[in-house]
Amino acid sequence: MCKVLNGMWQVSGAHGYSPNVDDTVSEMARSVDAGFTTFDLADIYGPAEQFVGEFSHGSHASSLAKEAQFFTKWVPRPQEVTKSIASSAINRSLYRMRREQLDLLQFHWWDYSNKYYYDAADALISLQQDGKIRNLGLTNFDTVHMSDLLEQGMPVVSNQVSFSLIDTRPLQRMTPLCLERGVKLLCYGTLLGGFLSSQWLDKYQPDYDSLTNVSLRKYLPWIERWGGWTLFQELLTALDSVARRHEVSLSTVAVRWVLDQPAVGGAIVGARLGLRSHVEDNKKIFSFALDETDRAVIETVRKKGNNLMNVFGDCGGEYRRRV
Repeated sequence: MCKVLNGMWQVSGAHGYSPNVDDTVSEMARSVDAGFTTFDLADIYGPAEQFVGEFSHGSHASSLAKEAQFFTKWVPRPQEVTKSIASSAINRSLYRMRREQLDLLQFHWWDYSNKYYYDAADALISLQQDGKIRNLGLTNFDTVHMSDLLEQGMPVVSNQVSFSLIDTRPLQRMTPLCLERGVKLLCYGTLLGGFLSSQWLDKYQPDYDSLTNVSLRKYLPWIERWGGWTLFQELLTALDSVARRHEVSLSTVAVRWVLDQPAVGGAIVGARLGLRSHVEDNKKIFSFALDETDRAVIETVRKKGNNLMNVFGDCGGEYRRRV
């Protein structure tokens, strides 16, 4: 897999554009050709799985698809889960994606008080043994409940969690367990939906209702809880100074910082496939290394912010409690 993953949440809607098959598949091919071979998607990301199917075997198929990896998710309602229910969900993803086997199935569970997630895990293990799933992962699981599933015998290879310069919760509890058990973190929110970019440097705080991109609407409250817009501008300025030293963008620096953290297997960079390409900028993530001076500049500002563990709880807590 590539350590910078193409995030496909943006094709699900509410991201300022309406993706179409021709442009999306064309950009997927361009990404793979440039070495960005891994795509992150989900059963609930609108047409994302269908786009993979078109890219792989549809009328818009590309020969480059065989070089790609597609990581999807299963996000069931918190209900009784049997192997039949799990099998139907996995078969639906396989049908949409036109695949015989899922490269990675990432399991999400909304409500830990509903213990059927243990049954769901058992069903997924069985489906993996049947050959329908190559690797099993989790998404938005906290440390305690990931540990429970590992102890149950679920062969978890990854956990997808929020991880960014303002959200370092994984370092506090999750990372030590990952290092102990060989689990990799796949990190989303690394660019805060686009706020960690030069586009927002030296800008006034936007009005929430003026934001037409659901990713920006998601992360503006996070910035406020972390330390506010003034402190965030200070962080952007620090990142910009590091970026100028290395002749890259400040977004590139933000992703590089996350990739350098222990247990991180990859950073997911959201892509509005068919609308805007970030291939050339993403290539630069691998063109430089942050040194001690760079890290000190960033840390001087970063440590001024609030610990989001005290706001959301452990990884994934933002999906399970009101804030």
